[in-house]
Amino acid sequence: MAGDWANWLGPAEWQAVRLSVRVAFWATVVSLPLGIFVAYALARWDFWGKQLLNGIVHLPLILPPVVTGYLLLITFGRRGPVGEFLDAWFGIVLSFRWTGAAVAAAIMAFPLMVRAIKLAIEAVDPKLEAAASTLGASRAFGSLPRSRCR
Repeated sequence: MAGDWANWLGPAEWQAVRLSVRVAFWATVVSLPLGIFVAYALARWDFWGKQLLNGIVHLPLILPPVVTGYLLLITFGRRGPVGEFLDAWFGIVLSFRWTGAAVAAAIMAFPLMVRAIKLAIEAVDPKLEAAASTLGASRAFGSLPRSRCR
C-alpha cells in the first residue's frame, strides 16, 4: 500500500508539474521588479496619470480571461506588433510555448502582486521612514549603512 503513494504521479504528470513550476518561477522573476516599482509609485508618488496607471494595472482583473488571452495572442503572436518584433530581431517566439505561458501568467498575476505590495508599502508610516533617514538609513532599501550596523 505504501508503494502506491510513491507512484501516484506518472512521468507525464511530473512533466506537467515541472512545467508549471518553471512557468510560475519565470513569471515571478520577470514581473516582481516591475511590480515593486509600480506599487511604490502608486503608494508614494503623486503624478499626472496615477489613476490611469492604476486602471491599466487592474485591467487584467476586470476583463474576462478569454478577452485577455485573445489580446495577448494578437499582441505577442508571430504576426502581432510585439511578437513580430521579438521574432525578427531576437528570434524569440512566445505564442504556444512555455515562455508565452510565463508572460500570460505574469500579466494575469501582476495586478494581484501590485495590490499586495502597494498595501504593504502604504502600511509603513512615512514619518518612520523620514526618522530612519535622519539616522543614516538608505532610502533605497531602508537599511543602515554597514558602519552603523556593528
